[in-house]
Formats: sequence, structure tokens, C-alpha cells
Amino acid sequence: MSHPQFTPRPLNPIYAGLPTTIFEVMSGLARTHEAVNLGQGFPDDPGPEDVRRKAAEAVVDGWNQYPPMMGLPELRHAAAAHYRHWQGLELDPDAEVMVTSGATEALAGALFSLIEPGDEVVLFQPLYDAYLPLVQRAGGIPRLVRLEPPSWAMTPERLDQVFSERTKLVLFNNPQNPTGVVYDRAQMQLLADYCVRFNAYAVCDEVWEHVVFDGVTFEPLMALPGMRERTVKISSAGKIFGMTGWKVGLVFAAPHLMKVLSKAHQFLTFTTPPNLQAAVAYGLGKPDDYFTTMRAGLQRSRDRLAAGLKGLGFEVLPSRGTYFLSIDLAAHANAFDDEAFCLDLVRTRKVAAIPVSAFYAEDAVKSVVRFCFAKHDATIDRALAHLADLARKS
Repeated sequence: MSHPQFTPRPLNPIYAGLPTTIFEVMSGLARTHEAVNLGQGFPDDPGPEDVRRKAAEAVVDGWNQYPPMMGLPELRHAAAAHYRHWQGLELDPDAEVMVTSGATEALAGALFSLIEPGDEVVLFQPLYDAYLPLVQRAGGIPRLVRLEPPSWAMTPERLDQVFSERTKLVLFNNPQNPTGVVYDRAQMQLLADYCVRFNAYAVCDEVWEHVVFDGVTFEPLMALPGMRERTVKISSAGKIFGMTGWKVGLVFAAPHLMKVLSKAHQFLTFTTPPNLQAAVAYGLGKPDDYFTTMRAGLQRSRDRLAAGLKGLGFEVLPSRGTYFLSIDLAAHANAFDDEAFCLDLVRTRKVAAIPVSAFYAEDAVKSVVRFCFAKHDATIDRALAHLADLARKS
């Protein structure tokens, strides 16, 4: 029996139209040119051994069937205790805490739960690459705020341009990737005031909350007046423990929001490997010196890379959180824009970095280049050696 020739039907244009990301391009070029990869944001270190051993023990000796959809009770209670201790949040572990398969799933579930087609969503550029397609797939209309170096600050004038009675929610990343900014109380209060004024929800991507430096005390947007009932807080065990492949997300929200968020989670991944949940529960209870030592080590790596780049003549922008710091090429009147600079860098100097213009959907800043410093000293030193004299010659 013959069949008619297959004719492809149109696919979803939001995903079908997405180009290959600069992250894939740069990682591929790093492999091709055997370059030092300071582009992707993951540490050289395998993560705390005691936490990894707990996961291994839980596979061998523990339960390997479906855990509860909301997450293991021991993890939800550990998370509530952890955030009470570190951020002063009072959370009901049975009604306000949920475990997801990574923070990206948590973001998708929150956006799919809260956005109706035609709702306006405030986003800040530069922005994590998953945000825009998820908002668009949920039917949201993005309203973009352009942030600029060196402070990357929000201003009332820029917020006035995007907030309106049609604003349903704001998606806020703090500490912010790619800039390394940790927003202070004044900036947070400014955003909270707009959320309250326009009755908007806030979905807070706070996965870098433990990766802060220079004595910074992280404060969640949820803790500000008027925000408790309208905020979805999203955290990541992968970032807290430096094991990005674990994909264990934590979601916190008031019960009226969590009831809907949990339905989205039910039909996305339903649950998360129980051995990883058990290990994260253990890890969240580690003593304070684990977290302070982790921060001190990363701060030392940040300072090592920053000093090296400054010594080579680059303008290094401040970074008070995340695994990233950036240089601004504008000060050197470099003929390249950031993408061309990064492509040349990986090919001729064998160092991979990421152009920050890739984090903009429109009207990009094209002079800033991001490096990941969550690397061993030898990796950082090798990259700096490859970059010798580059800034002075540009």
C-alpha cells in the first residue's frame, strides 16, 4: 500500500524559530579549539563529598519509587528551617514549600500557572535565556526593561515605561546572571512598590542567593512589606551546593498560589529523584561555616580573575554574586563588539567567554563580556596567560 509523501505541518513558532544559542556555539568552539572554557557557569569542583555520599546511600538503601508530588517531607521541612535561619522567612513546609526538577521547571510552572494569554509580564534585560520563550509560550506579552552597566540599576523612569494596569507579573532575578549584581534594599523596595501599586505577582529567580560576596546579606523580595502573598520564590540546590547537574529546585509561595503551582508541576515532571531530595535535605542542614567557607572560596577566585584582568588593562565591572564577572570593552575603544570579541578570543587566544548582548532580546548592550570564575586557580591562571597583552593591543 502506497502512502502520500509526508508534508511537515507547522511547528510551534516560539521554539521552532529559536536559533542555536551563543552558549552552544561557544561551548562547541571551546571543544574544537581546546580552549579554557570560562563561558559556561559550572564549577570545576565536584561538590561537597558528604552530600554526594548521602545521595549514593539513598539510592542503595532508600526508597526508589515515586516520592510525594510536593517533595519528600524531610526536604520540605529542612527547606523551611533553612530559610527561617538564613532569610528570616516563616514558611509552612506542608502548604508553602514544593520540590521541582530544577529551577527551570519551577520557572516554567510558575509562569504557566500565573499567566493568561494577553497578560503583560515585566522582564529585565540582560535576562536568562529561558525567560522569554517561557513567557511567550504561556501567552504573556513581554515588557522589557533595559539595564545598563556599570550599575545595572532599576529606575522609576524605566519602571514607569513598562508597568500598567495590564501588568500581571514581574520576573525578577536576584542575584542577577549575567551581571553579578546583588540588588540592595533600596532597589528591592522600588520594585516591591511597583508590584503593590499595580497588584502584580512577582516570580523571583533567587537561585544564586547563597553565592554572594563582600559581606553581602541576601534579602528575598518575599520578605518586603506587601510581597508575601504575591511572590513565588525559586531556589536551586544545584547552585547552593555547586552541583549544577542535580536539578533539584525549591519553590516557596503562599497557599493560594501553591495550590495552582503544584498543578503545573504535576503535569510537567510530577516528581524529582528521591535520593537527590534526601541528600539536599541533609545538605540544607549543614552548619553555617560550610556556606561561609564556600562563599570565601568563590570570592577568592573572583578576586584572582578580576586582579588578573585588571592587570592586563581591562575594565572589570563589579560582581557581588553568582559565578560571573564581566569586562566592559567600551573603555578600550575596541573595534569588536562583544560577540565578535568572544569569537575571536576562543579562536585566537583559546579562551571561551560569553557576550552579554546574548542576554538581550532587543537594544542590546554590545560591549560587555562575561567570564565564569568558579574554577581552580590553575584554570584561571591558564586563561589569563592566554589573554596576556590583549587589552593593551586592542
